[in-house]
Amino acid sequence: MPGTTASRERCASGCGPAPPDIGIQIRSFHQSRIACCVFRSIYATRNTQRVSSQSKNFSGELLLKMTQPLKKWQNPGVVFQPRASRGFQRGINQLVKAISPTLGPLPRLVVNESQAKKNELELLDNGAVIARRILMLPQRSEDVGAMYLRQMLWQVHETTGDGTATAAVLFQSIYNQGLHYIAAGGNAMSLRRHLEQAAQLICAELNRLTLQLQGQAQLAGLAETLCGDPPLAKMLGEIFDMIGAEGRLEIRPGRRQELEREYVEGSYWSGGLFSRAMAGHPSGKVSLENGLILLTDLEIREAQEVVSLLAMALRAGIKSLLLVAAGISEQALAVLLTPANRERVRVIAVKAPAMTSPTRHQELEDLAILTGGRLLLAQAGDTLAAVQPEDLGRARRVWADKDYLGLVGGKGDSRQLRRRIAELRTAFGQTQEVNERRRLQERLGKLTGGVAVLWVGGLSPVAVEARTELAKQTAEAMRGALREGVVPGGGVSLLKCKPVLQEKVRRAQCADERVAYTILLKAVEAPLRTLLSNAGYSAEEALAQIGQDGSGAGFDVVRGQVVNLERAGIVDAASTVKTAVLKAIHGAALALTIDVLVHRADAPVEPNL
Repeated sequence: MPGTTASRERCASGCGPAPPDIGIQIRSFHQSRIACCVFRSIYATRNTQRVSSQSKNFSGELLLKMTQPLKKWQNPGVVFQPRASRGFQRGINQLVKAISPTLGPLPRLVVNESQAKKNELELLDNGAVIARRILMLPQRSEDVGAMYLRQMLWQVHETTGDGTATAAVLFQSIYNQGLHYIAAGGNAMSLRRHLEQAAQLICAELNRLTLQLQGQAQLAGLAETLCGDPPLAKMLGEIFDMIGAEGRLEIRPGRRQELEREYVEGSYWSGGLFSRAMAGHPSGKVSLENGLILLTDLEIREAQEVVSLLAMALRAGIKSLLLVAAGISEQALAVLLTPANRERVRVIAVKAPAMTSPTRHQELEDLAILTGGRLLLAQAGDTLAAVQPEDLGRARRVWADKDYLGLVGGKGDSRQLRRRIAELRTAFGQTQEVNERRRLQERLGKLTGGVAVLWVGGLSPVAVEARTELAKQTAEAMRGALREGVVPGGGVSLLKCKPVLQEKVRRAQCADERVAYTILLKAVEAPLRTLLSNAGYSAEEALAQIGQDGSGAGFDVVRGQVVNLERAGIVDAASTVKTAVLKAIHGAALALTIDVLVHRADAPVEPNL
């Protein structure tokens, strides 16, 4: 019973007579059931003296926690309008105020106290990272709004690698205007429908403005717009000019202050040698010219299996063979490493790529298409004893070390290879799941061939880490630009969508539709206004100058003047801008329909009040 001591007549859980009353206050029936069992345990312990002091301490701590009142920020509750929208809005505005200063090539910085190391500060100019660092706001309704926006911004970052600050200011403008209209009696659901329809209209207009990048200079210009680091931009421009949108790029921390890059012929997969004794070289690397390749997902357990394989190789006159398998036993490995056998047929056994079975199967299929071999599958009942020479794949050169398997000049059917690449491109375009997109991108890079490795240098380990992350984000946005093209930068591409929105306002059939397009007319100016403000310029004066100079003009905040954006190389990745627009409009439209906030009792972490 709430507010009473535990009854001595019978345990609330029905487990028998209650132990003696020890004066602990019980706050609920549920707690009385738990507490009664705890009391019984303590009572039995006192009688038998068989429980350690650690158990006693744990029981005491549990009882103390059960009797402590909930702190104010932990109190459960249901929040209705208008308090729900007001709190939600304050949380959104707080988060956007922290992120919007980072928009543009001359951003302001946000200082964050490091949680990992005391007395260490982070200087941040990345909207996604700033949002990720904000874990909880003290006021719980505000926290809900901030975390809602935080999740949306992280999705933008994961999808395109850039555009979080643009999405944040768009979201804020749309939500604040929409909330004002709904408070005046507008229909939230109808407004949401019209906003979502307008998002498609804006994306269609952005598609009309899209241009394709050509040449290393334009690629470097885009990279500099994205990262603001000229040496890094120049290096990425060169790399993507070489490998294209689908080429494989490895970005790793370097050991020097300078940037370094290396181009690797062919492709490579994770999965190294089963035994370094197979290398026969101090470097631990082995290569085969005009190599034959056997691909399988079998676990080779018996020595007789490799004996059958060696016999087939001898009959076919094969002198060297690369065996790619899921696993191999020590007995089977010993047969392959026997000097007499190695003199007759040199077999290099390497691990099949990927850890999980579905991914491994797909990677092996890619290798089979690339080399023209047949994949032996355990599920199909294949065995090494049935292998024939025509089942083997071929490549101009194969190599392996303790970590990787590499292949140069696969001799598979070119038509099958083109078909597989087309399938992967289609799958990439259809999926929105971030990890799946990355995996498909890696597979495309391996099949198209050509690998670049970029080592990122800096003055300190912290600088190297930050620059490496910047390089990865820039590279992701550049891939999107190479696939889908670029639009005028500096916030001008959204500004150019105003004429179609104005036409929709004139033709609107109802008030909700008219308000939706009017909201977006103001919202599309928000990124440019914020960018100019961050750089220290008057938004009104700059907008007037852009209007006077006509089509193709924009304000270069670095030079402090109006320029022709295309000639100046000031562009944005079309995929980044469209993703920011879609996420911001759909996210804000949905948020406008939220009427009630429910706070749970056990908030996950205590805010720093």
